[in-house]
Amino acid sequence: MRNNEDLRRAAELIVGADALLVCAGAGMGVDSGLPDFRGDEGFWQAYPPYERLGLRFVELADPWHFTEDPPLAWGFYGHRRELYRETVPHEGFSLLRKWGEATPGGVAVFTSNVDGQFQKAGFPLVAEVHGSIHHLQCTVPCGPDIWPALDGPRVDESTMRAAEPLPECPACGRLARPNILMFGDSDWVSGRSDEQLRAVNDWRRDQRQVVAIELGAGQAVPTVRRYSELASAATGALIRINPREPEIRHRRGISLPYGALQTLTAIDELLTAG
Repeated sequence: MRNNEDLRRAAELIVGADALLVCAGAGMGVDSGLPDFRGDEGFWQAYPPYERLGLRFVELADPWHFTEDPPLAWGFYGHRRELYRETVPHEGFSLLRKWGEATPGGVAVFTSNVDGQFQKAGFPLVAEVHGSIHHLQCTVPCGPDIWPALDGPRVDESTMRAAEPLPECPACGRLARPNILMFGDSDWVSGRSDEQLRAVNDWRRDQRQVVAIELGAGQAVPTVRRYSELASAATGALIRINPREPEIRHRRGISLPYGALQTLTAIDELLTAG
């Protein structure tokens, strides 16, 4: 890898950190085999039936289909949920957790990902700011309830449509949906994500010097980039790992234009050798 000096600087920041804040976008999951849905071509490569139908990711990832065509909506989200359940987090997750647990303040996660990979990798403090595909809410919604998703519905992969019965709200009996913030979504129930974010913010305020490690977070939906910059602006540092959009403006910022697993492995080799 080029920019070895930047890798060494990143390793030095991690060694000297009081705490680590991991900020992750969709690019973090690519090394685990997950699609990042970047652009129509990437989405259609992951889900060929939608190319035949001429449907784009932004058209499927909205709440409208849960009203107009529930089997189509649940076909997409049901298949994604099973994909995430079957996926094993790549080794980079373990490296981040190891580094964080070695600091006095520990580690916390801020992520726009809805896949639950950080919880699967054993991180105890995670803010899923766009919700979780592993939890459900009412489509109306009839109230603030959020509950864990169980099995089903069954999805026909040739048509990407879900078979009846579709998940229902236990309170009112109407259709349920994933507890995810979708495009143009005014019905998302944010209570669970709000509580997670409060916990991470409380943790962050208790730390003296936080080093933020940002991975795979693009500018199209800048939620993660903005948080990592804000969290590290005053007394911390920011390590931005992104092969496509590595640009950084931070007085203690390091830009590493590579993939997540490749970069984390290289940094760990330096930490182990040092």
